[in-house]
Amino acid sequence: MKPVIGLIPLYDDDKESLWMLPGYMRAVETCGGLPVMLPLTNDEADLSQAYQWCDGILFTGGHDVSPSVYGEPQKESCGRTCPARDQMEGYLLDKCLQDHKPLLGICRGIQFINARLGGTLYQDLPSEYESGVEHHMTPPYDRTAHNVEVLKGTKLAGIIGEGIHGVNSYHHQAIKALSPLVNVMAYSEDGLVEAIEVKDQEFAVAIQWHPEFSYKTDPDSIKLVQAFIDACT
Repeated sequence: MKPVIGLIPLYDDDKESLWMLPGYMRAVETCGGLPVMLPLTNDEADLSQAYQWCDGILFTGGHDVSPSVYGEPQKESCGRTCPARDQMEGYLLDKCLQDHKPLLGICRGIQFINARLGGTLYQDLPSEYESGVEHHMTPPYDRTAHNVEVLKGTKLAGIIGEGIHGVNSYHHQAIKALSPLVNVMAYSEDGLVEAIEVKDQEFAVAIQWHPEFSYKTDPDSIKLVQAFIDACT
């Protein structure tokens, strides 16, 4: 039986619809998993049932994390938020960590995990963090936008190797104050946190870049997704 991977749905405010980037699903399928888009709901009974079906949870990209998650007022520079996602992901993250169920966070995923566990975020990098590094690239998204340094001895180093790696990048928020419950696994050239792992978990990994766009062309991306699927098996 293939491991079932629950994907957090993306929400389109204008169309009031749920959707999913195919790259998330195709990457999981390529690595031997069965991807399933979860419903966007705060009904804990429904979430609990869906959670029990899943062998791992993939925290996808999407809306900005609501600043209320990390106890700050929302600035004008903050983008659209989705409180329903924040509540849903909070429930699922807590369950994953309680049960030591594997999870992978991508872009918003790393931001939400850090915020939920007591860290904070830059609400808007261009106005809050001076840098010459390209964090909001233009298409195509399967190419390198900047480099990151993967730290020795981290889980990520065991998956793709320590040292310098090229990554794609498409975000305007990022980790500011680090949660005390996570370890940094990689930094960007300008010092931003690019990858974390939750302490005392077998596989609770989150990254700022986008393997769902680069899994076909970048060996690091497919190695990372494969490690997640293997942990769910």
